[in-house]
This record gives sequence, structure tokens and C-alpha cells, in this order.
Amino acid sequence: MDPGFPPDDIAPIAILMDELRAEDVQLRLNAIHRVSTIALALGPERAREELIPFLQESVDDEDEVLLALAEELGRSFEEYLGGPEYAHVLLGPLENLAAVEETLVRDKAAESISKVAGVLSSGQIETYYIPLLRRLSRGEWFTSRTSSAALFAPVYAKVSPPIQEELRKGYAALGSDDTPMVRRAAAKWLGSFIKELSKQHVLSDGLPIYRRLQSDDQDSVRLLTVEDLIVIAQQLSPAEVKEQLLKQIRQSVSDKSWRVRYMAANHFNELAEAVGQELVREELIGHYVQLLKDNEAEVRTAGSGQIPGFAKLLDREVILARMVPCVRDLSKDASQHVRAALANQISGLAPLLGKDATIEHLLPLFLTLLKDEFPEVRLNIISKLETVNTVIGIELLSESLLPAIVELAEDKSWRVRQAIIEYIPLLATQLGKPFFDEQLGNLCMEWLGDTVYSIREAATVNLKKLAEVFGVEWAKVAIVPKVVGMGQHPNYLYRLTTIQAISSMAPSLNLDIIRSDILAPLLALATDPIPNIRFNVAKALEVLATTYGTTPDGKELCQQRIIPLLEQMKQDQDADVRYFATRALQKMTAAMEG
Repeated sequence: MDPGFPPDDIAPIAILMDELRAEDVQLRLNAIHRVSTIALALGPERAREELIPFLQESVDDEDEVLLALAEELGRSFEEYLGGPEYAHVLLGPLENLAAVEETLVRDKAAESISKVAGVLSSGQIETYYIPLLRRLSRGEWFTSRTSSAALFAPVYAKVSPPIQEELRKGYAALGSDDTPMVRRAAAKWLGSFIKELSKQHVLSDGLPIYRRLQSDDQDSVRLLTVEDLIVIAQQLSPAEVKEQLLKQIRQSVSDKSWRVRYMAANHFNELAEAVGQELVREELIGHYVQLLKDNEAEVRTAGSGQIPGFAKLLDREVILARMVPCVRDLSKDASQHVRAALANQISGLAPLLGKDATIEHLLPLFLTLLKDEFPEVRLNIISKLETVNTVIGIELLSESLLPAIVELAEDKSWRVRQAIIEYIPLLATQLGKPFFDEQLGNLCMEWLGDTVYSIREAATVNLKKLAEVFGVEWAKVAIVPKVVGMGQHPNYLYRLTTIQAISSMAPSLNLDIIRSDILAPLLALATDPIPNIRFNVAKALEVLATTYGTTPDGKELCQQRIIPLLEQMKQDQDADVRYFATRALQKMTAAMEG
């Protein structure tokens, strides 16, 4: 050991070396996660001279250790090496990691190299980064060439024109590489590289690379070029798109591989916005209809998800003539996933078509989908009815769709029943009191006795919201007597629901109703034989006391009726009842004093 170094100075790097050689993977992983602390302890100079060379040789390890290392080196690690002027030192270990076999490690290393590129000066890039890029992009193994595709775009704008030309040629070489994995990486990163190019170079260099990849014999390469197509279209004028890209658009949309067509359908709106209005009318509407009628359900599902977004770019007459017939066919599609995707989006057409066309063309489809055998389809329609309501008005909506909604309220799938319950307060606001009482009032009470707990819970929240919509007096007449009546039910679950409904509704009522209608039945349940009921009574009393205990009348009620009962419940034989009674008393005292 060199006597110039005190033993303490040697310790951090020695500990790291020992831990990175340990048999246990977890120890090695922990050591990597602490590498920034070790670099800090060593100081910038020793971190550069000892730690980085050591890490550069540590690439023969488990993938998860290498992944952690690639990640750590991208977390502004140059700060521990003396600042951005030494950031290029990190490129050594990251270059090694970018050439390993495991894809996750390579991707993370490329991401970290891109981050390092962000802090490098132009001089450092030309001296250190460009040689690294040359080595990776011309590497013997496909792994390094694959990683290099992500590294062109981050530095393109920072280098001189001759090097920019070299980068364009280098990227073109990746696009025509013999290995499909390299071409796939070139297709994946082509969009971000093209964004850096000038328009002249997009046409002279970017387009040929894209065309070569778009006509690749591997569908895994072609499907990645759909997003590149959108980026190129965004860089060009509508006339140039028509001249340069029309053939490629047609090829992608009618590709023999369903995966490419799926990508085209999934990104159709972005493509339509990029190519301009004229091309949408002349070309894309036909291609879109073709995708909605595709043989593969996955493609039709992706296409259905784009319906309102694409329709916004069309005239109303075109939507009615070209898209509505497709939507009609999709509503009867054999695949439940297609119908579910359509149900999620179809309401978006209503504002575009207007009231009369919605009533004529869309309402029958809503009814069809509301009665679909697949729960998710019904669920998606219910959750989007609000959009339709704003277009056709609640009267028509309730007339045509309410019978179906009432039917769904008793649906065998509890998730559908839950979706209906959550939609009820909105319906109530729009229908008004008389209509609601007549059509939906009884339903709301029936849900309190549902066999599924989530429905009973949602039903109690629903009653609270209804009390807020229609007011306290309505709640006193329409809800409170029915809720309180359930407290006498022989089944303890109904009695429990009564207590939960009271807890939920109490803040939306007033002290008079609590005093006259609610408190006596609630206190009666405090002597119920079931402990679960008794401790829920204590919880409900806590809600009442904290809600109303701050007013003089409320304090009086608490002292006369609630506190004596809770004191009694503190002596209960059940531990849970005693706990909740004690907690309720503490909260009540705090509320009354506060």
C-alpha cells in the first residue's frame, strides 16, 4: 500500500471492489446503487482515475447488475467527476454496456449516453462521442450496431456540417444492415433523427432511409415505420406529402401483415392531422373505411378507437355517407373487443352530427350496444351518455334509453350495476324530481339490499349525492323513512347498510332531521346482538358528533343522547365496540371543544 494514502482513503474503492466480486448478486447490486456515494467519498480526481476504469472492466456480470450500472451512470454522474468538462469519461463504461447481449441493458446504456451527450460541449462531442458512435455503428456484433441507432439524433445539431453528413450516411447504413434487429432499431429511432434534419436533408437523406425500411421484408421493421411516416409528413407541406409519401401511405394501410395495419389504424388520427385536409378527403377516408372493415378484429378495434378524432377532420355529409354505415356494422361486430372500443367512442360522433342525425342514426346503435351481452360494452356506453345528452336533451334520452338503463340496473354483472349507480346523480340532475321519483326512486333503494358489498357501498354514496341534488326536504320524505325502515330487517347485512347509509348521508342532511328521524333508530341498533352492527353504530355516532357537535344545538344533542350511550358502549364485552366507542368519544370531545 502506498504510504501517501491514509487507509481511510483506500477504503471506499476497496469495499466496492470486494462487494462487486461477492458471490451474492444482491450485494453486487447494492454496491452499484451506492456507486455515487463512493464517487463522492473518493473525490473527483480519484473517481476518474480509479473508479471509472474499474467500472469499465466490470461488464462481465449478471444483467440486473449491469442494468443498474447503466442507469446510475446516466444520473448526472459527471457531477462526481468534476463537472461537465469530464463527462466524456463516462462514455467508456457506457460504450461497453451498449454492446452487451441483453436488450434492456443496451437500451438503458444508450439512454444514459444520450443524457451524457446533453452536457458535452461541441469539442467533446467531436473528440470523444463521434469516435464512440463510429465504433458502435460499425461494430462486428449486431448488438452494438443496434444500440448506435438511438445515438445519432442527440448530437446531430451540435456537430459541424461534414460530420452531419457522415452521420446521415452512417444512419443510412444501419437502415440497410443485413441483420433485422439493426434495421428494426433504425426504424424505431428514425423519427427522432428526422426531426433534427433540415427539410432539404429530410427529402435527400431521410426519405430514402424511410422508403427502404417501409418496404422491408420483415413486418417487425415495417410496423415501426408508421410513426416515422407521421414525423416525415409533419416536416413536409401537404403538396410534398402527396408527391413523396402517397405510395407509402397506401402500402402501410393495406400491408399484408395485420400488425402493420394495426399500427396504421392505431395512429390514424396523427397521420390524418399531419397530411392535411385535402389528402384526408381524397385518400384517407377511403383507407380508414378499409381499416374499419379489416379481416382482423385487432385492426378493427384500433380503428374504432380513432372514430371521433378522425370524424372531426371531415364534413358532416361525409361522416353520414362514409362513416355511419361502418359504425352500424361495427355495432354488430362478431368481436366483443371491437364493440367495446366502439361503445367507448361512438358518443363522440353526436356533437359532430347534431341533434336530428344523432336521433336518426346513433340512438338505435346506443340501444343495441346497451343491450349487448358483453358487460364492458354496456359499461362503456353508460359512462359516455353525458356527451349524447348535451346534443339531444334529457327528455329524448330518457324516453329512448331509460328503459334500457332500468334494465341494466338489475344487470347480472355487478360492475355494470355499479356504473349505473355512479351515473344516477347525473341523471337525477337532468331528469328533475318528479320524473326521478317515478322512474328511478325505487331502484336506488333496491341497491341498498344488493348481494354485492361494493354495490351496497356505492348505493349509500349515491343517496348522499341525491340528497345534495334534490335538497334536504326531499331526502326527509323520499329517502330517510326507507333507510331507517331497513334497520328492522332480520338480516344483519341490511341493518349494517342502514348504518352506513346514515353515516354517508348525515353531512348532507340537517340537525332537525337527525334529531327527529335518524337518531332514535340508530341508538336502538346500539344494543344489536351482532358486534359488527354495534361498532358501526359507534362509527356513525362519531360522524354525527363531528358534523353537528360544533353548534350549540348539536352540542346539547351530543351531551343528552350520544355521550351517555357511548359511555355505555365503552363497557361492551366486544373489544372492537369498546375501541370505536372510545375513539368516537375522543373525536366528539375534540369537536365540541374546538
